[in-house]
Amino acid sequence: MNQLKLKKALVVVDVQNDFCPSGALGIRGGDKIIPVLNSYIDLFKKQKLPVIYSRDWHPKVTKHFKKFGGPWPSHCIQGTEGAKFHPKLKVLKESFILSKGMDPEKDSYSVFHAEDQNHTDFLFLLKMLGIKELYIGGLATDYCVKY
Repeated sequence: MNQLKLKKALVVVDVQNDFCPSGALGIRGGDKIIPVLNSYIDLFKKQKLPVIYSRDWHPKVTKHFKKFGGPWPSHCIQGTEGAKFHPKLKVLKESFILSKGMDPEKDSYSVFHAEDQNHTDFLFLLKMLGIKELYIGGLATDYCVKY
């Protein structure tokens, strides 16, 4: 029987323009984490280990936003500049990008609520890749990283 090798992955959480200084929900000094994350991204790439990026990817109209009854100002709206990853963040072509917050009826903070463009969810992706250990870094630690 083939033994599973302990496999690691890096999860980069929501390093998007709207969560960086001067964004809709800007975190003071949030962009200072980018060089640290980039060094980990380089390390994981060098070791041929997966890097997974999560992002808020909200529709224009969602119960998540204040103007539609939710707790938050509009942010990370699909296809906008605010929803893009910060330009200094290294986003690898061979990485996985998982989006969350697309359902206008639900709040989705966690990468465990996210899916890729083929509707593959995070947990299934981890199982498929044989991931047993996660390294996590990113923004909005009180919500998106915590959850």
